This record gives sequence, structure tokens and C-alpha cells, in this order.
Amino acid sequence: MSATTMTERRSGWIPWAFAGGLLLVVAVNGVLIFTAVGSFTGVTVGKSYDKGRAYNHVLAEAARQDALGWVPEVALAGGVLRVQVRDREGQPVQGRLEGVLRRPVEGAEVAVAPAVAGPGLWVAPVELRAGQWDARLRLTAGDGRHIDIVKRLFAP
Repeated sequence: MSATTMTERRSGWIPWAFAGGLLLVVAVNGVLIFTAVGSFTGVTVGKSYDKGRAYNHVLAEAARQDALGWVPEVALAGGVLRVQVRDREGQPVQGRLEGVLRRPVEGAEVAVAPAVAGPGLWVAPVELRAGQWDARLRLTAGDGRHIDIVKRLFAP
């Protein structure tokens, strides 16, 4: 056997190893791209540009609600949603309460219609799956003043 033939046989696997390595990189990148595109779109808020431009209105509304001095307390225990709202002096605030419970990840919503259980106190029986829920409620007093209540809750 000549020296040239021996060298060709020993190094004949190098191009195949190079091609196999590139093929492995392409396959792994394909799996990562498929997973990234199929899992999370990256969009958390629709029309984010418009909402960003109107952020001063959000700040003004938050200041208006803070000026009311109403303090909400929201609790979830034993399948019952309990909401209590008091004013700056500790007096109960009365009015109409409505809203939803929303799963932050899935976006699933459960409408709640709390019944008045006393002055400034509302209760609503709810059947929720275990996990995190956001209570998004609005209390509207008889004179038209209102407060938006957002509270993260955990269902056992």
C-alpha cells in the first residue's frame, strides 16, 4: 500500500464528522425555534403603543382614586370571595360591586356578582381551580364615585 492511499483512508471520516456536526447544530436550532414560536407570543398588552401614549390618563385616574381614601380588603377562603371597603375615617363604603376573577397566565375569567353582606361588605361563593387568580373589581358608590380594585389571590 502506498502512503497516499493510507492517508486518504484515515482522513476520509473528517468531512462526514464536519457535516454531522453542522446537522446537529441545525437540528437543535430547529427544536429551539419551534419551541419559542409555539409557546409565548411575547405580546402581553394589546395596542401597547396607544396605551403607553395614554399613560398620563392612567396616572391621573390613580391619583383620583388615591384621593378618595377608600381602602379595599379582598380575601379568598373556603370558596368564598370576601370584599370589604372602608373610607379614610374607617367608615364602610356602600355601593355596587361587580367584576371578574381572572387567571393571569391563561386569561380565563370567572364573573362574580358579590352580594351585600353588611355595610361595606360583599361576599360571593366561587368555584376556582387551584392557583393564582386576579380579582378585578369595581365599586361604584351611589353618588357615582368609583374605585377599581385589583388584587392577586391564591386558590388552594
